[in-house]
Amino acid sequence: MAQNKNEELGKRASESILGPNPVIGAPTRDIISTARQVMRQTIKQPVHSLRHVGRLSMAVTKVMIGRSEIAPAPEDKRFLDPTWSQNPLYRRYMQSYLAWRTELNEWITSSNLPAQDVSRAQFVISLLTEAMAPTNTALNPAAVKRFFETGGKSILDGLTHMAQDIANNGGMPSQVNMNAFEVGKNLAVTKGSVVFRNEVLELIQYKPLTEEVYERPVLVVPPQINKFYVFDLSPEKSLARYLVANHMQTFVVSWRNPTKAQREWGLSTYIEALKEAIDIVLEITGSKDLSMLGACSGGITTASLLGHYAALKEKKVHAFTLLVSVLDTGIKTQVALFADERSIEAARRMSYQNGVLEGRDMAKVFAWMRPNDLIWNYWVNNYLLGNEPPVFDILFWNNDTTRLPAALHGEFLEMFKTNPLTRPKALEVCGTPIDLKQVKADFFCIAGLNDHITPWDACYKSAQLLGGKCEFVLSSSGHIQSILNPPGNPKSRFFTNTHMPDDPKQWLETATKQADSWWTYWRDWLHARGGKIKPAPAKLGNEDYAPMEAAPGTYVHER
Repeated sequence: MAQNKNEELGKRASESILGPNPVIGAPTRDIISTARQVMRQTIKQPVHSLRHVGRLSMAVTKVMIGRSEIAPAPEDKRFLDPTWSQNPLYRRYMQSYLAWRTELNEWITSSNLPAQDVSRAQFVISLLTEAMAPTNTALNPAAVKRFFETGGKSILDGLTHMAQDIANNGGMPSQVNMNAFEVGKNLAVTKGSVVFRNEVLELIQYKPLTEEVYERPVLVVPPQINKFYVFDLSPEKSLARYLVANHMQTFVVSWRNPTKAQREWGLSTYIEALKEAIDIVLEITGSKDLSMLGACSGGITTASLLGHYAALKEKKVHAFTLLVSVLDTGIKTQVALFADERSIEAARRMSYQNGVLEGRDMAKVFAWMRPNDLIWNYWVNNYLLGNEPPVFDILFWNNDTTRLPAALHGEFLEMFKTNPLTRPKALEVCGTPIDLKQVKADFFCIAGLNDHITPWDACYKSAQLLGGKCEFVLSSSGHIQSILNPPGNPKSRFFTNTHMPDDPKQWLETATKQADSWWTYWRDWLHARGGKIKPAPAKLGNEDYAPMEAAPGTYVHER
């Protein structure tokens, strides 16, 4: 039973993790400032505030006399224990909390604050109310039952886990048992070799699993802020394995984990390294061009590279795929809630002072964007129930963070601020101005319907910036689950539409829902652009680029 609950906890968290995003979170200074603004609002609108105090009093009175019908939302899993609904005291405790939370949100929503300040205030209020949820206390009925079941051992185990997290995890509840996985042993195990390495990246070629392959290879470009093996997680979740099992010659970039010594690496540094890798892929395979896949910030890098190639009239990329990638930052999200001029400059200054943006620090910031799923669930599981953190591969990858060079972080911040890819020649990389409308290659764009970090409508608007023919596909999943979407999941769905109207909502209204994973649909799209079929290579690399070491290589292990 405990194992099933841990699996469910891990799955829920994996659907909420925000994954790699090197832009803006919620700075502590801005949260405190917004909290003060919320406090001042009670004085600025006294009549408005008193009206809501009165409404709360009436709601609590109904709770106390047992006439309240307040209930948690269907998607709120915190109060599933029957004690919350069957025990009169617990039911009143829960309903009083829900009434307070609801009235606080309605008070700030109907205040006279500007819309942006209301959104920020709602976020701060949610931090307060979710932290003070009855389920987070020792009175949680599941914790009380666990205490008696274990003879009090659950408390000792919980305190032990808390002490370990204070010492080793910055005081945050651990999301995953990091000792349960090892990269190269039970993660990233698809057979392949590093066939090239430069200062910035390793190039991994995977061993074909078919006797014949398409002549045009695929090169996968992961985001710079997380490690590449999200594309080669476990054998059943490995996109790399799926490709080589479906006649595709497959190469994946493994970025180096930069230190302060690489603080000056910028977007052009990564693109120059990627250009070198592309030339080597073409030399090894004998193909005149290739297909590419870029994910998240790797999609920004890929699009910028293609704009650079277009400026040079280079035709080394026949087709490409953008996976949960936003090129048009005009659509604002909760991730960018506090992204004003001051916050952007503060973030830029901090990374330049440190030389890098630490992935683990960013992970903490983004955990607070989804506190119930990424913090308080683990508070209950690890500390109140005394359970071990779940064993879940996606969460291990998400916690195996990397760094971002200060220069690249600064460029991403500037791109977020000025949105240059929406304007011809507003961005320059490797000495050439970028005009995405000049990128004429066919491309496949995947977005996630429940993606909080790169919203699907922002991905849709981004696709319209490019000049080639687009196949836009909308997965029914979130950010990371849109990537890890192997065939065979009966719950998986995706949407397709042969038309690309300007309005993304119109696209969805006329889209066709398809069963299973977009992977199979994408495979057929790749095959149609794969060129001729030829015998699979008998060995990896070639005379000039012989295999250096087995996948997953060296860079992935750097801390």
